[in-house]
Amino acid sequence: MALSSCLFSSPSLKIDRPSLQSKTSCESRISQTHMLALKSINTELFGQQVLGKGNIKCIGWSFLGGSRNISKPNIGRNMVCRKSSSAVYASWLSSSQIASSAFTLGTVAVLPIYTFMVVAPKADMTKKLVGSSIPYIGLGMLYAYLLYLSWTPDTIRLMFASKYWLPELPGIAKMFSSEMTLASAWIHLLAVDLYAARQVYYDGLQDNIETRHSVSLCLLFCPVGILVHLITKAVTRSKEKAEHGIH
Repeated sequence: MALSSCLFSSPSLKIDRPSLQSKTSCESRISQTHMLALKSINTELFGQQVLGKGNIKCIGWSFLGGSRNISKPNIGRNMVCRKSSSAVYASWLSSSQIASSAFTLGTVAVLPIYTFMVVAPKADMTKKLVGSSIPYIGLGMLYAYLLYLSWTPDTIRLMFASKYWLPELPGIAKMFSSEMTLASAWIHLLAVDLYAARQVYYDGLQDNIETRHSVSLCLLFCPVGILVHLITKAVTRSKEKAEHGIH
């Protein structure tokens, strides 16, 4: 009987197993909670946690209110980004404004000289104005300044892109894609065209040839202006020879 009672006492052991399982499950839940708490603490660095770009999560603690989560914008980082973007934007605007101002200044500077050569070619004021070297000095200095601003390490490579060190059209087109380079090229053309127009003007005064149409063409179509002047000069001389032959 004692043996049988001992054998039949096993159900009591089975009854105790659910309590042990519940106890172990509670302990595992408590340990998981502690682990989550430790992970959340480890993710915080000196009371700050990064939420996203430009935001910082600050955790404050007090005995009365407990813990509080405060989200603050990262003002320093935002200010640096804004300053860098504004600096790039300002530098782009300044280059564009310099190119535009130089373009307008060079064009306005040469227009009075062309006007006097066309309207009053034989006036003393026109002769003094055309004979002055100040416009060429000013245009030369302006061109040198724009050339300095537009110069890049690839300028020489683009100018002489072929294997024979000769200019090629794709390289020149790429080089003139910049506004600063275009402005410098325009000032270059204004100086050369004005010098050619002056030579046409002096040639007309010396040989008593009409040069108003040729000088006007030299402003925008300098090669055409020079060609028209040569044709005008040849026609005028042939007429003079014909008149002298008749007399």
